[in-house]
Amino acid sequence: MPQVIDSLTFARDAGSLKGVLPIAGFSRLRDWLAGTAGDLVYRIEGAMSDRKRPRFLLEVDALLLLRCQRCLEGIQYPLKLRCVLECVGENEPLTPEEIGDEAVDFLPVQDKIDVAALIEDEVILSLPIAPRHENCVLPDAGRGRAEKISPFSVLKSLKNGKT
Repeated sequence: MPQVIDSLTFARDAGSLKGVLPIAGFSRLRDWLAGTAGDLVYRIEGAMSDRKRPRFLLEVDALLLLRCQRCLEGIQYPLKLRCVLECVGENEPLTPEEIGDEAVDFLPVQDKIDVAALIEDEVILSLPIAPRHENCVLPDAGRGRAEKISPFSVLKSLKNGKT
């Protein structure tokens, strides 16, 4: 059963949750992974910000197996996610300073926040765009080079009247 929190109540009461979730249970995250073994360890703590907005500190630790974008093999990625999320009302404007503050991300105030979905969103946003091993080769690199005929040699033979 999904764990759901009310953003305002959780922050006002200085709520705290921690737990372990199986990586295989995150359907959207699986698309980014080469394997789904292991667990995500999380902790979320609520508080009210200086502006009297609900604020969460989210921490997630895991060892993920991402897919190398060069060789398509698995690459271990130690995830140590630490982020501050502040909830903002629908009609509450953000100042340019708040928007430019990279230490805080903003969410809409919600009665029901699915904790697992929030964790999955933040993990996906924290992943590297194109993970790669330090040293690896393309899957077909080095194969068939001697067999390939240069297109220029074919053109040269046509120019000389040979087929």
